[in-house]
Formats: sequence, structure tokens, C-alpha cells
Amino acid sequence: MNSLHNLTFFDIYEKNASYKGLSCAIHSETEDITYSELFLQTARLANGLKRLNLPAKSRIALLCKNHPVFFHLIGAAAALNLVLVLINRRLSKDEVTYIIEDTTPCLILCDSEMADLAESLTASLPCLKQCYVVDREDTKFSSLYDSTPLTDPEPCSPTDPFIIIHTAAMLGKPRGAVLGQENIILSNQQAIHAYGLDETKTYLNILPLFHIMGINMGLGILQAGGKNIIQEKFDPKKTLELIQEQKVNLFGSFPPILTTLIDTIKNNDFNLSSLEIIAGLETPDTVEKWERCTDSKFWTMYGQTETSGLITFTEYFAKPGSAGVISPLANIKIADDFGNFLPTGVTGEILVKGPLVFQGYWNADELNAYTFRDGWHHTGDLGMIDSDGFLFFKGRKPEKELIKPGGENVFPAEVEKIILGHDAIKEVCVFGVPDPKFGEGIKAVCSLNTGCSLAKDDLIKFCGSLIAGYKKPRYVEFIDELPKTENGAIDREKIKTEYA
Repeated sequence: MNSLHNLTFFDIYEKNASYKGLSCAIHSETEDITYSELFLQTARLANGLKRLNLPAKSRIALLCKNHPVFFHLIGAAAALNLVLVLINRRLSKDEVTYIIEDTTPCLILCDSEMADLAESLTASLPCLKQCYVVDREDTKFSSLYDSTPLTDPEPCSPTDPFIIIHTAAMLGKPRGAVLGQENIILSNQQAIHAYGLDETKTYLNILPLFHIMGINMGLGILQAGGKNIIQEKFDPKKTLELIQEQKVNLFGSFPPILTTLIDTIKNNDFNLSSLEIIAGLETPDTVEKWERCTDSKFWTMYGQTETSGLITFTEYFAKPGSAGVISPLANIKIADDFGNFLPTGVTGEILVKGPLVFQGYWNADELNAYTFRDGWHHTGDLGMIDSDGFLFFKGRKPEKELIKPGGENVFPAEVEKIILGHDAIKEVCVFGVPDPKFGEGIKAVCSLNTGCSLAKDDLIKFCGSLIAGYKKPRYVEFIDELPKTENGAIDREKIKTEYA
């Protein structure tokens, strides 16, 4: 395979090591890693993985909090044409098991908090051959780093599977969105352009690196030659201390991060003058408060894992209510249910075309054909583009209804399936409602089987035992009968109107 026109993350690491070798690439609680050290560590890990004789496109699962190993693995997988399966560590055991069975990785890397789960999966699932704990002081994980660095990367295509992130519960199952290196490198380049990233900028990794926006921003700053600050998990006081000590210029945020930081700022004295940009989703009141107490600007945007992350950008108050202008590498149209393009000012489905569109869902040919029909990626999201080219997000189509508590993706059908597994439940409708802490909360309106009784808290606990905590409903309401449409289906719109 000719690599003349290809660029990989291994190439990017090598280039930055040559020209920015002594600059700090990654700062974590335990170490500072220069660009030279990052490339050397990555090349040693690549050689260690090569000695395992993994076939090209073998999968490696990562179940881990933010840690430098994410960046080592990105470069090593790029060098060997391997595929990384990034798993949300907040998922339940059953949900993690499903992802492993779906993608059949041969190795799993985890942190010590997830070690029991990862090791039990390794013992029970034949596809997993080894489990490595990245933050445990033992020789097993360190032995993966060969004493000599890789010098002969394997050939690959820019569109080969590179990262899989399970995001959409389509047709009743979570689906793994497959991204190639070209997808992510070009997406990073857009973030570099939009946010003015270069070697002088410092980014704080608050958002988890198993999320597309965490990947976008973390790899984007590395691609630009800037500095990555690793925060294992969000802690408001520690976050503000890191911003002050490391002179952080930007970070990503989902509710309730900003609200928590504002409350912490009120009771402490921090120098946050280095901050320039915070990117994410928030309410107008919170953004206004944040911009009043710092000199930074909040940016909003639109994107999906399926579009390799962000495809619109704007300062929040440039056009209030919008998600920003269309990015340089995306073509966006608004269409009706029959695929006809709609004029400006009219709401319809958001369609996307261009090199940021993902490679498809893992092992889902029929779904991919439907999603990519007529030569466009059908996002399942509704939007409107105004005469100035600003996109306004208008919700989601019924078949892809989505709730986003704290930036996470939760599909009502997935929660409904769990709730219907309770013996007392007759019918249920799950939908999103405004939530003061998380931006959007999950509400379940239920009816009970004859003669049954059930406490709200008991139903919430039941759900929490089977799915990730962020997916369980925060609000439950019991009614005698759920309203129906003329054809006997549950009338979701009426329920949302009456009980939201």
C-alpha cells in the first residue's frame, strides 16, 4: 500500500519530536512528557505491540480515565494499522460486555478502578487474550514498551478503521461509529483553525478522552504543537488550580462543569487571566455568569461522533441560540423526510457530506446504507440554517430521539427497554426535560400492571443496577394509562406536552 499521500498520527508525533522536541506535550499528575519523549514512548509501545503479532486492523479496547496512555496508543495504533475501541467507563458491566462482544478486541487496557471488571471480562470472553492495567505499578504493562522503538510502521489507508466509539442506539442496539485517521486529523485541523491553536496554547483535558470532543480537543492541541494538561477526573478546585498554575488557555465543558466552577470561584481567589476559550454546551444564564467572572469567551457548536466531532462553531453570543457557522470541511444541507433540500429559515433533518463523515457503524451494513442514503449522512437531528449561514439546532427526529444529560448520549428506547423489564411496569415513555444541574434530565412516565405498586426510588435503583448511572431516570411519574394515538401507539408528543 503506497503511503505517499497518507499522513498518520505516528507521522505527526515524529514531526513534532523533530521540531518541538523539548517542548512539553503532556503534563499529568505524575510526569511532564516532551514531544521527543512522547514519540519515543509511542514508538516503544508500537514495537512492543508489534511483537505480539497482532494482525492488521485488530482491535484494542481502552477502558480508562484520562491518562497519557491514550496518546501513546493513538500513535502506536496508527503505526501498526490497529483499531482502538474507546469505552465509556461509566457504563454498566452488561453494556461494556456488549461493546466487547460487538467489536471482539484481543487486548483490553484499563485503569486500576476498572481492573476487576476488565479482568473478569478477559476471563469470560474468548476474544480477549490479555488485560493490562495502565496505572498499576507492575511489570506487565510496562513490558509492553519494548526497549527499542519501532522504525518501520505498517502501511495503512487514511480511511481504514482507527477508532470505534459506541454512540447511537439504532434498531435497539448501541452502534460503534468507525472513524479513520483522516477523519480525526481533518477534524483536528478545523478545531485548530476555529480556536487559533498553536504551540503557545495550553489545553486542559477535563472532558473524558473516550468521548469524541475530548479526542477532538486533546489531539487537536497535540497536532498544533501545544501543551496538553491531563486531569484524570473533574474536580472543580483542582481544575481551577491547574488553570492558574499551568496558564491554561482553553478547555471543553458540558453541564454542570461551568456551574460548579462558578460556585468554587465565588469562595476562592484564582488568577484565571490566561483563559481565552471554553467550548461546549450551556444555558445562556450560566454562560453570562461565566463570562462576567472571567475574561474568556464561551463557544458553542454542533457535531456528532459520526461527523468526527464538531462541524459548526461560534462565540455563544455572536448569534444567540445558534450552534455556529458551518466549518470549512463540512457541507450541510437541511432536507425534508423525502430528501428534498429545504430553503434557509425552514426546519428539517441535518444532512452532512465531506471528509469528516465517519466510515459507518461497525458490522451494520443495512443501517449504513440507510444512514448514507442519497449520498449524504443523515444525522437524525433537526435544524435550520438562517440567511447568514448560522445553524440552529431544533431537536431530533423521532427515530433518533436523544437525551443529553451532562453531555452524555442517552436514547429513550434503551431506557424504556430496561424499565419494561420490571415486573410491575405495564407501559413507559421516556423523554428529556430541562434539568438545573445537567442541562437535560431523563423523565419516565409509567403505568403499572393491575394490582402492582412501585416506589419511584425503587424504579430508579432498578434501572441503575442494569445501565450506566447517567442513563437512569432522575424523574419518574406514574399515571393510570398512557395516552394513545389513533393507531393505538403511545402518544409521545402528548405525554411530553402534558408531563414535561
